[in-house]
Amino acid sequence: MTTVALTIAGSDPSGGAGIQADLKTFSALGTYGMSVITALTAQSTQGVDAVLPVSPEFVEAQFNTLYQDININSVKMGMLMNKEIVTVVHHLLKKHPIANIVLDTVMVAKGGHPLLKSDAVNAIRELLLPLATVITPNLPEAAALLDCQEAKNEDEMQAQGHALLKLGCKAVLIKGGHLLSQESPDYLITPSQTIRMVSPRIQTKNTHGTGCTLSAAITALLPQNSLPDAIQQAKNYLQGAISHADDLSIGKGIGPTHHFYQWW
Repeated sequence: MTTVALTIAGSDPSGGAGIQADLKTFSALGTYGMSVITALTAQSTQGVDAVLPVSPEFVEAQFNTLYQDININSVKMGMLMNKEIVTVVHHLLKKHPIANIVLDTVMVAKGGHPLLKSDAVNAIRELLLPLATVITPNLPEAAALLDCQEAKNEDEMQAQGHALLKLGCKAVLIKGGHLLSQESPDYLITPSQTIRMVSPRIQTKNTHGTGCTLSAAITALLPQNSLPDAIQQAKNYLQGAISHADDLSIGKGIGPTHHFYQWW
């Protein structure tokens, strides 16, 4: 059987993040990818210039059209833009349950442009976290969800991961890429275990879309693997994509990772 993954997220016309990165990642990992677009962006490797939200009604129409025709094995939620879109996505996933749900709490682009309105943070916390198989916040996103200071070390990371778990999700992958350390530590936290997953830092500026790519890889792999195995395989894939990012020469700013490094 073909594994089918759906991404509900915003479009990145430069191809490094968002819907485009998700579909590339799904394809690279042998999964059939589909998309529901929540917002159009005008962005490049140099940043985001403009954002145009899709209406909640059209988000719902996209999802329903796909769900009525195609069996969906897993879903990833990325850039959801505003409270209205968060609310309609919650309604859809409650009405049409999907076994594997990955929530990437996208809030700010790498260049600093906000990708989530402030009133949507509460909606994500209250409506979507309880539906998630796993959430994948970085340190600023975790702090925003908890309304607290950003973690400065691994002990604080773990504490915030456990606090997020209490909000109702089944598991938390809290990402430590923002820590000033030679390693990039992540923690997978579930009700029964805490697993430290570490990767060496790769010296490259070309990291556009790494969060999207990791969460998409987990989404692609989760139907066929346990959560820890899916995350470890996803991290291995991302590590390869980052390590080969400089093989590409895309744009004048923060370039994309190399999603198809295994093929060209």
